[in-house]
Amino acid sequence: MSSDVRDVVVTGLGATTPLGGDVASTWAAMLAGESGIGPIEEEWADGLPVRIAGRLKSEPTEVLDRVQARRMDRCEQIALVAAREAWADAGRPEVEPERLAVVIGTGTGGALTLLGQDDVLEASGVRRVSPHTVPMLMANGPAAWVSIELGAKGGAHTPVSACASGAEAIAMGLDLIRLGRADVVVAGGTEACIAPLPIAGFAQARAHSTRNEAPARASRPFDADRDGFVIGEGAAVVVLERAEFAAARAARAHARLAGAGVTSDAHHITAAHPEGQIRAMRLALASAGLSPLDVEHVHAHATSTPLGDLVETRSVTEAIGLHPSVTATKSMTGHLFGAAGAVGALAAILAVRDGVVPATANLDTLDPEVRLDVVSGGPRRGALTAALTNSFGFGGHNASLVFTRP
Repeated sequence: MSSDVRDVVVTGLGATTPLGGDVASTWAAMLAGESGIGPIEEEWADGLPVRIAGRLKSEPTEVLDRVQARRMDRCEQIALVAAREAWADAGRPEVEPERLAVVIGTGTGGALTLLGQDDVLEASGVRRVSPHTVPMLMANGPAAWVSIELGAKGGAHTPVSACASGAEAIAMGLDLIRLGRADVVVAGGTEACIAPLPIAGFAQARAHSTRNEAPARASRPFDADRDGFVIGEGAAVVVLERAEFAAARAARAHARLAGAGVTSDAHHITAAHPEGQIRAMRLALASAGLSPLDVEHVHAHATSTPLGDLVETRSVTEAIGLHPSVTATKSMTGHLFGAAGAVGALAAILAVRDGVVPATANLDTLDPEVRLDVVSGGPRRGALTAALTNSFGFGGHNASLVFTRP
């Protein structure tokens, strides 16, 4: 295989998050240290131990066709919003449909539809259940809608690997191009599951922060006083292109997707193991042809759980070292589960492109067991050549991505 097939660049970016309805507003809010986390005002949260979440800054129904939106789950809606922005940002590449693929990961798929239509069934009977229920709840729905929108016939794929789904989707996009199966891949992650049952489940597992009185301060990765993550919703999508294909159409490249590593722990259904994380990072570096010393920045998975942050600390220290700057933007967005890896990739791409790393919010006192160079207090500016981003999920899923200057 020729070297040009292996060289993959990022030409389009799209997002809708608790910080903003697009990439520009999300990135500006990250750099400003703003929080997208607030109280849940609905009555259904009154009896829950957790009443905070990272809700979308902009509603997808404001930009989608009304009839189309009614036939889509929220996670499908926001995936399409992010994909449209990314496609436009890439200049709407003219590519053969059979050479265009879509990979959109999600952790829970159409959970809101599943829960909502079950309530309808119980309360009103089968005749009131929507005929669109199945295509709205199926996990492959977001990838399918995006492929239909863009006319992509090179495959519509859906990694479902919990909180690593979005990053694994981007890794799969890299593989599709390197293997010569596509010239352009639209890849990312989406999640929308802010509802009583998921929140209650995470609360019972003691994984969710209970700082209901201070929502904006609740997510605090690496802080000594952290007490869990905050549930969030959102989507992020990137357009990946074979470098030669992008160059032939004079496309601008935000960054180069230099490498990816995907592993599984085979250890425990919820507890992470450092060995799997270390292997993912090392595989990503090998894929990129880089050494640990080449990595100047790490966007950490860092969800703000007491144990998870320490496991990742040990993993990064072992696989990369103590020299890179480290940040955790979940401190501002909350944990977007299946979309988290894609949002992390977005932050890493922009850090490399713009030469600035957002600070980790709410880091008042660094956990003494964390020896990493965690950026806090304000953005850190300076040219970056290579950045690595981590995503880890329940089930022992690990995905690491490496981005460099194009």
